[in-house]
Formats: sequence, structure tokens, C-alpha cells
Amino acid sequence: MPSGEVRRVLQICYATIGAVSNPEWRYVDVRKAGVSRHLGIRPRVRGTAMNPCDHPHGGGEGRTSIGLKYPKTPWGKHALGVRTRGKKRWTNKYILKRRVKK
Repeated sequence: MPSGEVRRVLQICYATIGAVSNPEWRYVDVRKAGVSRHLGIRPRVRGTAMNPCDHPHGGGEGRTSIGLKYPKTPWGKHALGVRTRGKKRWTNKYILKRRVKK
């Protein structure tokens, strides 16, 4: 895998090896908000701009920082540096070597 992870693939499965075509698709300038809305992308609001009842980073006087020991998601889970993959996931047996963080 591009991440450095080594996986086992079943013999009955189809797999494509190589790069995906058109890698520059993410650099297309959308120009205005209406175009992204037509693409189905909804507005994204920062957690610090919300109220405390809406996000763990919300509230405070002025432009306060996160105010917590570590960044969290809107649901209160760790946001950085924590493994999020389930330990009992059935596809774990196909992972031979995990990726190495640099």
C-alpha cells in the first residue's frame, strides 16, 4: 500500500496496482461557494466558532485556544495521535505489517 502497510489479498479478489489517474483533480479551483454546493459539499464550520454545547472546542471569551488537554472531535474522542481502528475488526487478519509513522 502507499502508506507502507503490507496486506494479504484473497486469491478470488481483483486488485489494481499502480497510481490512480488524474491526480490533479484536488487542485481544481472551485471559484465560489455555489459551485461546491452544487457538488454536494456543505459549509464547514470550525469548532472554535461554535458554542460549548455544539463542540468541545467551543465557547470562551474572545479567541481562546482549545482549552483542553488534547484536541477532540465533536463527539469527544481524541483527534490526534491515537489509533482509531477497532481491535476486533475482522479484516485485521489480512494486515501483515502496519505502516510506520515518520
